[in-house]
Amino acid sequence: MEPVSEFKSKSGLKRIFSAFFYSMDGLKTAIRSEHAFRQELVLFVIGSIAALLLPVSAFQKLVLIGSMVIVLIVELINSAIEAVVDRVSLERHPLSKNAKDFGSAAVLLACLLSAAAWAVVLFNRFF
Repeated sequence: MEPVSEFKSKSGLKRIFSAFFYSMDGLKTAIRSEHAFRQELVLFVIGSIAALLLPVSAFQKLVLIGSMVIVLIVELINSAIEAVVDRVSLERHPLSKNAKDFGSAAVLLACLLSAAAWAVVLFNRFF
């Protein structure tokens, strides 16, 4: 029989409520302790308002806002990777560096995707 973690999720409706509150705790912690997440969140709020005000289709608004949500999601995953690496050891190690660099590269790609989405939508609308 496989060992079961004491942290394994509950079943039913209680699991859904617990997952929601764990997620809210994660967002609060990210806002409180992750500078990059706060910066991206500010850009998300400003960008979302701009996207909603732009004279583009609803689908284009979704693409613009959705691409920024992807940046936030990837940043949260990157922060989780960094937290786990730091939890295991604060010692410098090539594998720890790789893990953190891979997470950072993922954030960069998400940012480039969002920038490209904005560039395409704005170019098609105004040029």
